[in-house]
Amino acid sequence: MDSVSNSVAPMNIKIVAERSSTSAWIQWLCRRLEQRAAGTTVRLQLVQGADQAAQPALESLLQLEKMVLRRHQPCLCDRIEPDALADWRTRSDNAAPDIVIDLTSNRSASPRSTRIYRPLFNGHAGEFSLASALFFEGTPHIEIECTLPSGERWIVADGFASLEAAAGIGGAMEAVWSRTAILLIKALPEEPRAPRIADNTAQPHARAITRKAVTVRSAKMLASAAARAAYRLCCHAPHWRIGWRRVASDNDVWQRRDLGGTPWEVLADPIDHFYADPFPFRWQGKDYLFFEDLDQKTQKGIISVVEFDEQGRPGPAIPVLEESWHLSYPFLIEADGEIWMVPEASLSGEISIYRATRFPFGWEKHATLVSGIEAADATIIQHAGKFWMFAVTRDGIGGYSDTLCLWSAETLLGPWRPHAANPLVINDRSARPAGNMIWRDGKLLRPVQDCRNGYGAALSLAEVTRLDDERFDQVIVKHLSPGKHWPGRKLHTLNGNGYMEAIDGSIIRPKWSFAAGIVDSFYKPGA
Repeated sequence: MDSVSNSVAPMNIKIVAERSSTSAWIQWLCRRLEQRAAGTTVRLQLVQGADQAAQPALESLLQLEKMVLRRHQPCLCDRIEPDALADWRTRSDNAAPDIVIDLTSNRSASPRSTRIYRPLFNGHAGEFSLASALFFEGTPHIEIECTLPSGERWIVADGFASLEAAAGIGGAMEAVWSRTAILLIKALPEEPRAPRIADNTAQPHARAITRKAVTVRSAKMLASAAARAAYRLCCHAPHWRIGWRRVASDNDVWQRRDLGGTPWEVLADPIDHFYADPFPFRWQGKDYLFFEDLDQKTQKGIISVVEFDEQGRPGPAIPVLEESWHLSYPFLIEADGEIWMVPEASLSGEISIYRATRFPFGWEKHATLVSGIEAADATIIQHAGKFWMFAVTRDGIGGYSDTLCLWSAETLLGPWRPHAANPLVINDRSARPAGNMIWRDGKLLRPVQDCRNGYGAALSLAEVTRLDDERFDQVIVKHLSPGKHWPGRKLHTLNGNGYMEAIDGSIIRPKWSFAAGIVDSFYKPGA
């Protein structure tokens, strides 16, 4: 979204917003829409509307969050003066708009002479409706409603934003607004594609945010901040650990649809390191387990490997790949007689591939597959004579786990071409890859992270029902959470190689050895 597209037709776009809701988001949206295609023009009209968005209780909460949670860092929810929008407000009204984007809370404020696009949050429109949904309900369902000149209304795009990086209600509003912009831009072809009928029943008003509710939330926010600070004095946060087990494909998680069966073994880790993102790999009759190895002192991840002996016992963790930026999610693939690794390196601004020079310990960077992108957890599968690469992307704003993009190539080393429908999915519970995709009984399956309750909170198993140059579809077939078989707080990776299987999850990890041992025994996996 940062560069102008030459393959999309330009548009004359009119945005209608309420004067009381002039935030940095409006300015940001105008710029993003102009970047949609060369020649696109954006005009902004401010109207009087329901003044709920300027409600003092909400404004007080946002100001407190700005001081306590964001330390006065800028956010898209920040108020700006209407004069800051002069570049778009002073443009001529001579040309009729191709489409109207209505950001008001009152549908009657929108003209009816052209297509009108309107973001809804749990069925309600406007900034205050978004704030109310976040305040009382959590992550809202974002829908883009398209009203045709005939009066017909359709839902033409929808999704859920990830709030893992959000600081308070203001940060959550920023995350949702940023994904709303992506959905709006995705929904602006000449005619709505694959729409569904909008619910035409009257929607009740969004729940009011009262001073009492804000006072209670503010007290909880301050108490929570203090509790987190105290927790970090005593414990490493977060602490991820790896579980592994010997299991054949006829009794693995994909077959069982649960975490039961053969008990999980915990890969021993140092008290001041966490291990995550396990990828088992079998080579010349031996099993190896690659994973993210993060030093709690530096908060920087490298890639390490454990080699299993003939009795199936894991050896010591050996570092095999380190860069000046954080590395994780060491996806491995064998192709053209070589072994390759595509680690997560979003801070580098590219997706890179490494070749094994001395497996499993020697690796060298071989090529850049995609550049100029903040992408995480690249996962590759061969299908229909091509290589397909899935990854979640981010444009510097919002969460890291809700925007799924896809590329394809004739060979592993590319060139890689972005999918025409990118982003494929905006959804915090089904976008982010969680490990290798597999073929099972003629079906293409992929594990996905479910981040609706926080980053890496749970896993889902999805079946890919369509994957081609025009479209991608998937269906969630099973949801998995930590439990007696794999106790802990989170679960976010699943991988296997036909001989062994690995998962990970987070637990409490005290900084003192004796306390860590007690906690580890409490979280011992059950049969």
